[in-house]
Amino acid sequence: MRRLDGKVPFRGGGFSPSDHPAAAAATLCVAVALWQAGASAGLIPTLFLPAPVAIGRALWALTVSGELWGHLSASLFRLGVGWVVGTVFGIGMGLAVGLWSAFRSPGMALVSALFPIPKIALVPLFIIWFGIGEGAKIATVAFGVFFPTVIATAGGVDNVPRGLVRMGQSFGLSHGAIVRKIVLPAALPAILNGFRVTSSIAIVLLVAAEMIGAQKGIGAFVLAAGNLYDTDNLLAGIVVLSLLGLVVAWAIGRLERWLLGWRG
Repeated sequence: MRRLDGKVPFRGGGFSPSDHPAAAAATLCVAVALWQAGASAGLIPTLFLPAPVAIGRALWALTVSGELWGHLSASLFRLGVGWVVGTVFGIGMGLAVGLWSAFRSPGMALVSALFPIPKIALVPLFIIWFGIGEGAKIATVAFGVFFPTVIATAGGVDNVPRGLVRMGQSFGLSHGAIVRKIVLPAALPAILNGFRVTSSIAIVLLVAAEMIGAQKGIGAFVLAAGNLYDTDNLLAGIVVLSLLGLVVAWAIGRLERWLLGWRG
């Protein structure tokens, strides 16, 4: 419908949600404030769910004593190495599956057969293969990250508009140039979205592996606190894991803005 001044109203808005960091921070602050108020009023039994103030005191004590950094540094090392190894091999396998017919059916057959296996169930096998040390924990994280990365990368390659590929071929670009200049940039958003999924999977598997066989690490700390019914320290460890997830998500968001800035 035309307006009285003869101009057609703009109808192209919407479907472009934007982030509001202040709203996210306010939501978390309100949730913590309600939690603290409920605990102070006796509505929440602190024996089972300590108040945020008690958790904060436990975190402060762990930080001052240096115990927190000892556990966190061990977990960060395992998480970083395992995630990088799984991601590098997963992207390589995903590109091979997405680009070459010789790898597609065999590769997807292996992924389809092994991906549904609960990775936590493989921790005892990894301990037999790699020993009780760091190898088993890193292998657990890498194995869990590998398969989602393959699927995200292959899906991103499959969704590249074939018109762009044919245009590159018509201009005489080599196969490598097409992959480097067309396929990878177009598949990058899907790969980076896969990073968000695999980072969460990596943290979950890391904690599980540390609970099964580790003396140091956030997972081992949480397990020990739970065995002692030390709910303050148990929740403090869970808060550290939550903060770790937030930091990883923030880092991936920064990486997306840096690598995908060309989209405008």
